[in-house]
Amino acid sequence: MKHRPLSLLGVMLLSAGLVACSSSDGDQSDGGPTALDVWLMRDSVSAAFQEEFEAGFEKAHPEIDVKIQIQEWEGIGEKVTAALASNDAPDVIEVGNTQVAQYAQSGGLTDFTDKVADLGGDAWLKGLAEPGAWEGKQYGIPYYAANRVVIYRTDLFEKAGIDASKIKTRDQWLAATEKLNKGGVQGIYLPGQNWFTLAGFVWDEGGDLAVQEGEDWAGGLDSPEALRAMEFYGQLQALGKGPKDSDESRPLQAEVVAKGQIAQVIATPGGANVIAQSNPELKGKLGFFPIPGKTADTPGAVFTGGSDLVVPAVAAHQDEAYTFIKELTGDAWQQKLALAMSYVPNKTTLADAVASDPGAAVMAVGAAQGHATPNTPQWAAVEAKNPIKDYMTAVLTGRNAKSEAAKASQSITTTLNSGS
Repeated sequence: MKHRPLSLLGVMLLSAGLVACSSSDGDQSDGGPTALDVWLMRDSVSAAFQEEFEAGFEKAHPEIDVKIQIQEWEGIGEKVTAALASNDAPDVIEVGNTQVAQYAQSGGLTDFTDKVADLGGDAWLKGLAEPGAWEGKQYGIPYYAANRVVIYRTDLFEKAGIDASKIKTRDQWLAATEKLNKGGVQGIYLPGQNWFTLAGFVWDEGGDLAVQEGEDWAGGLDSPEALRAMEFYGQLQALGKGPKDSDESRPLQAEVVAKGQIAQVIATPGGANVIAQSNPELKGKLGFFPIPGKTADTPGAVFTGGSDLVVPAVAAHQDEAYTFIKELTGDAWQQKLALAMSYVPNKTTLADAVASDPGAAVMAVGAAQGHATPNTPQWAAVEAKNPIKDYMTAVLTGRNAKSEAAKASQSITTTLNSGS
């Protein structure tokens, strides 16, 4: 599964003429079906699933003619912002789950708060539902999710006499990784700046990357909870040879794992396909287990990536847009989408839908403990500067954790409260 932007920042309004959509064609003078313009993102659905869904939806709702346009992630923030400010917006738009707040803040989205119960919102994944809300109102409807798991070499685990299914706690994980880290085998490949993984450890400890205090925000990396999380990250990272000054994309960690005797890596399950493509000898030798938690009864917390569906407030066909969203996010199509795309369905009650897909099944276990980044439009600016990465490298290279955490937290505080 390709990495999706987790937030977009600093978007500027473009002229409405740059927005390519055709909702004005939706009102049929001849009494035919209403054309419903939908923007879905690249790799959100396969061509086969799109064809199946359109046919099924239009059979159930012959009064609606669905026109799905596939959009590219690059530049989508500017395009969506322009659409919301225009008089010719599409009727439904897929957006990254952490992007909803910045669009809702402008007043450009339809409020679905009164539809949550009808959409089965009591079972929504928290990591999709929470960032889809803004100031107590629900604007984004959970669409699908993806999160990190541990991808491991089954042959190296077997050789070391380790049963991956019995690794349930952090302590067990450290012990297994240390045991694997012998005879030319690298127990784990963990880059020093994999901050989404650190975030999971922070949430496990009861902390957060930032907390809201009244109307203001404060960075949370210098809390006792976050400091304990960084200490654990350092212990785990030291059991491999991952670089301390870069993230999982520099170099691409899947390619590193494919070339070496590396027992584990933290990634979305799709990373296993990339590893096997780079080294066909590893096909059939890769397994999955959830990131372990502090106790055996609860898997580790994870960042929930994925998408929500939103409707522009200016969209011409509000009722039809809601019908579309209710179908695509409903149980029947969610189960089909999960199997077709190896995604986690939008509800905890649908986890069994991916039981036949080993990677997605493990991902669904972790998704129940999913979180999102702080729900503020300014978080995108934090990611742009990303003091968390600099902080992690500083600690891993021997600097004082408390003082470095304080500096990083102050940077986060300043950015979140600047409105930049």
